[in-house]
Amino acid sequence: MTSRIIQFGTSRFLQAHAALFVHEARQAGQDAGPITVVQISGSSSRNGRVAAFGKPGGYPVVLRGISAGQPVDHTVNVTSVERGLSATDDWDELSRIFSTEAEFIVSNTGDTGYQTWQDEDRFGVTGQIPRSFPAKLAALLVKRWQISGRPLVILPCELVTGNGLVLRQAVVDCAQQNDAPTDFMVWLDANVAFAETLVDRIVSEPIEPIGAIAEPYAIWAIKRAPGVRLPCTHESIVLTDNLEPYECLKLHILNLGHTFLAEIWQREHRPTDETVRLILADVGIRERLDTLYRDEVLPGFAANDMASEASAYVATTLERFSNPFLEHRLSDIAQHHHAKVARRIHAFLKWATAANSSSKMPALKELAGRYPLQEAAV
Repeated sequence: MTSRIIQFGTSRFLQAHAALFVHEARQAGQDAGPITVVQISGSSSRNGRVAAFGKPGGYPVVLRGISAGQPVDHTVNVTSVERGLSATDDWDELSRIFSTEAEFIVSNTGDTGYQTWQDEDRFGVTGQIPRSFPAKLAALLVKRWQISGRPLVILPCELVTGNGLVLRQAVVDCAQQNDAPTDFMVWLDANVAFAETLVDRIVSEPIEPIGAIAEPYAIWAIKRAPGVRLPCTHESIVLTDNLEPYECLKLHILNLGHTFLAEIWQREHRPTDETVRLILADVGIRERLDTLYRDEVLPGFAANDMASEASAYVATTLERFSNPFLEHRLSDIAQHHHAKVARRIHAFLKWATAANSSSKMPALKELAGRYPLQEAAV
């Protein structure tokens, strides 16, 4: 018996997060996995990576940083991934294992991964593979309903508030667009659990063709709900009744800080290959970030009765930002900057203002003003 996991997305993040946790659980004797990794897009540039996932020797994840005040620098050879597939080239095989073998679905499809396309997301047409991830997932779920009807747990890892609910609605919309029958919708409601999750780990560099360099700190918080169960037991996986504290701390401190620094990096035309650690070695910029956290961010958390948790997380975040072992490039963080401003800056301002924060938040308001919400949300 296996607890097969299908992982949508070949990102270095999932290589060093979910797949690593499953590997360590398997090493401890748990019935977890194996994992099939799926390349969602049809880009031929990643074919080498897809093939590399099938190598029996696994791939390296190097963990470097500071944990409990002590330096960490060791390599784990991850062997939980059994094979890689292309959704475009291997659709029939993907449909087979999705319909008959999968117990869990994990996804990390990037900042625009839930976007759909009306004309290109048809799967009722013979031989047509839908373009978007939600439409692919809808088509595969219809197949599962037709062939086995077994329950399924979906664990999205995209950094989207309420990611499980958002993904579920996108799947339902795609299914309805494709005239899925009412009986399928009834089955979906009763048998497919779309969990809400929050992930937190800095994975700074890839190792080619697969593998990654990451910090020791990691958490995967999963909200308890009917039908939701964990793919494995691991010290970094938390099942919780309330995801909001984890989400607020990460989005409004760590991610907000990243976006603040990315804005400085872009607007002040700093070195192309500059990292978080290097930009914070500039005393003036470190003071700007410290001031932002102290005068604008922490008062917002205090207004939401999270002062102590936020102070502790700020301290941890600054330690993580200064990790001497990681090369976390601002050019990577600055990708999809408009969308990140919407989720991290605009959302924090709304959250803090609703709680009557005493902070004026001038720096955050100035940054948000450069990216009006309707433009930032693209």
